[in-house]
Amino acid sequence: MNGNRFGRLFQVTTFGESHGEAMGCTISGCPAGLELSEEDIQADLDRRKPGQSMITTSRGEPDDVSIKSGIQDGYTTGTPIGLVIQNKDARSGKYEPFITAPRPSHGDFTYSAKFGTRNWGGGGRSSARETVNWVAAGAIAKKLLAREGIELKAHVNQIGDIEAPEVSFEEIKAHSEENDVRCAHPETADEMQELIADYQEEGDSIGGSIYFEAQGVPVGLGAPRFDSLSARLGQAMMAVPATTAFEFGLGREAREWTGKERNDDWEFDEDGNPTPVENDHGGIQGGISSGEPIYGEVTLHAPTSIPKSQQTADWETGELKEEKVIGRHDPVLPPRGVPVVEAMLALTLVDFMFLSGRMNPDRVDDQPGTYDTDYHPSNPRNE
Repeated sequence: MNGNRFGRLFQVTTFGESHGEAMGCTISGCPAGLELSEEDIQADLDRRKPGQSMITTSRGEPDDVSIKSGIQDGYTTGTPIGLVIQNKDARSGKYEPFITAPRPSHGDFTYSAKFGTRNWGGGGRSSARETVNWVAAGAIAKKLLAREGIELKAHVNQIGDIEAPEVSFEEIKAHSEENDVRCAHPETADEMQELIADYQEEGDSIGGSIYFEAQGVPVGLGAPRFDSLSARLGQAMMAVPATTAFEFGLGREAREWTGKERNDDWEFDEDGNPTPVENDHGGIQGGISSGEPIYGEVTLHAPTSIPKSQQTADWETGELKEEKVIGRHDPVLPPRGVPVVEAMLALTLVDFMFLSGRMNPDRVDDQPGTYDTDYHPSNPRNE
């Protein structure tokens, strides 16, 4: 199976299955000298982990991360960083009805058809549990971006037909973690919570969307055409399980605007540099960052694992069957998807920061040839 690596210079290679022994990833391209601890990574993993509220799966995974390589005395060494997250609460027995009878709208049939086999417990490699690796790697990317003054955040802006009004970046930072839905508009969050509870009671699920924004991104990230920032960002977001749409700037709304309405006029900033008056382009023009905030939206469909009876076809017996997906599943995905979207945004931006030469891929202090550094280990015999 290919397709397990993301990034060009800042590369993340992941492994693991939903009900396997462990999840994990290797991060190549993280420069030396970054102060890093398991606690730095754990903070984002706790935002993604299951069982954190009544509107998430009750699967009891602590998602504790363990750093296996790439760290010396609390600093990165420039060598590959190995991260492992153990699976603690896998219960595969409830998936036995679907070994040869695929669950509706899952990856069961396509995985079996492609490879002739699959790990069926919990969906195996096709499970969204695999995103735990992305969030772990994204936490490191966020730390690197923060050193360059780049900050990013996301929140749930719609569940079903309930949509939050536009909120500022500061409001997202201040309020998105104050409720289980991770919506930065408290009143709308309450409505969303009630809607989710209704579907949960019916044994069904509902879709929604996540708004993301990054500030402090410099001008010039991205290359024309196939390596444009928007193209690579689209690839990152469309890789998130259950994503059916990605948009930036005006997104789908742009089809309703005239050219005159959408075009951003130019003016001079206080330093005499050209700057757009508005930011309807979402921080990306010609596939390259414009220096304005990058923002957009990711749409996630309703979770496909629901306890309602659904029809499947057992290819081993040749029978049509009515089966229920019995297990512990989320009734809605965006609340736990927020840290996943943030992670993919961070991984995309940090990779382009290295590709553009804005960051030194070897060391964070950007002092090649200097060996006596604050983060070099000391010889205990010299003390």
